Amino acid sequence: MKIGIIIAIQRELKSFLESGSKITEEKIGGRVIYRTEMYGHEISAVLSGYGKIDAAAATQLLITHTGCEVVINFGVAGAIVPGLRVEDLFLVEKVCNYDYDVSPIDPVKKHQYEEYEDEFIPTDAGLRELVLEKLPSVRTVAVASGDRFVEETEDKQALASLGCQICDMEIAAIARICLTNGVRCLSIKCISDTFEGDGGDFNTNVVRSANLAFGMLREVLQVL
Repeated sequence: MKIGIIIAIQRELKSFLESGSKITEEKIGGRVIYRTEMYGHEISAVLSGYGKIDAAAATQLLITHTGCEVVINFGVAGAIVPGLRVEDLFLVEKVCNYDYDVSPIDPVKKHQYEEYEDEFIPTDAGLRELVLEKLPSVRTVAVASGDRFVEETEDKQALASLGCQICDMEIAAIARICLTNGVRCLSIKCISDTFEGDGGDFNTNVVRSANLAFGMLREVLQVL
């Protein structure tokens, strides 16, 4: 299977580059596509950078240039509800782009794209079910995704009120671009900063949590 991997930041990419696989590089415009084989799959990975604009561009590049059948995003995320711990792992079920709102002019809910039934962009249900069948201990989660690092308690509570448990800055764009292109999408997230945490906790935990997310990615690749 041809699989594309979107990785947001260099400290997360490090997990992939140090995987022990033989990796080649291809430069396309200002980006590098890293290619390897893992568990019988043809893998193409790209570093997107922070935020939804760069994530969307990187996802479209992977789909257009490599013809990947599945796009997987792995990386770290922040908890926006109490009780989640650093290093907790999740498979993303759905994501709300909390920056998006055309409800004043279109007959949709706040944060809803008209082609989806509610405020959430789904990941691929068939792939999720396959992973959960083979890895039943994996938990699923809803993500609030937007273009800022969320640190204040009031902001976390507001995002949690949308029905989300964690937040990130990329998966809304990745999931939407995949759906637009008819490409299946999965996302694996590991907590780097808790509800009580802040940017300092993120910096302390990002490499360790990214390594755990990549470890789960390896498990997922073996069941696809």
